[in-house]
Amino acid sequence: MTQEELDALMNSTEDLDLDSVEENTEMKSETDYEDEEKNQQIVNDMINGDYKARADMAWPPPPPSKEHKVVHQLDDVTRDSEIKATEMMEKLEAINDFFANSENELCVISDALNKNIEIFEKLNTRFPNVVSFKEAIETNNNAKNIIDEITGCLQTGQDEVMMAMDAMQYQDIHRQKIERVINVMRALSRYMSSLFEGKIDDEKRVGSAVHIQGDSTTDVVSNDDIEALIASLGKK
Repeated sequence: MTQEELDALMNSTEDLDLDSVEENTEMKSETDYEDEEKNQQIVNDMINGDYKARADMAWPPPPPSKEHKVVHQLDDVTRDSEIKATEMMEKLEAINDFFANSENELCVISDALNKNIEIFEKLNTRFPNVVSFKEAIETNNNAKNIIDEITGCLQTGQDEVMMAMDAMQYQDIHRQKIERVINVMRALSRYMSSLFEGKIDDEKRVGSAVHIQGDSTTDVVSNDDIEALIASLGKK
């Protein structure tokens, strides 16, 4: 490769890098402008009362309305969870009662089948040639086995209900933790209010200056401008 070809290649590479840098800079500027525009729109919506929380925007924070007050929301969580937990415990107790009642009724049926089996065994012993007695004994024994299986399932269901009720006890622990957080937050709120408390009521305080020298976003009148204005008024 000649020196001229090498120089041409280096120049094309430099031009390409500069173009890429300029393109990235323009894209970054456009992105920054879009983000600034979105933030400004959210601020305007908040001022107009049309603010809606968005998951993709972390700033600005939501206004202290009824839907966004933290302690109010936590109080609602503890109240609603306590109500639902009580309802769930009542439902589990009702299911457990259904299982227990069904088990007792099956015990009654099982006792009746045992009596039937006892009677048919006596009849079969007295009349061994009667086939229907043997069939009745077999039918009652099969029914009794099915009842024993159902009773086992009901007992297993009662055990599962008891474990579910034990698991529901954790809800009370979670409620206590949330209440602790609420109490800490309220204590901090009272402390901050006491820390920034003043001797003068806010209604009696002098209003803040709109323009202060050194502000970068406002046009402040200089001392020379004020003196010139006073001098012009004196001439009149």
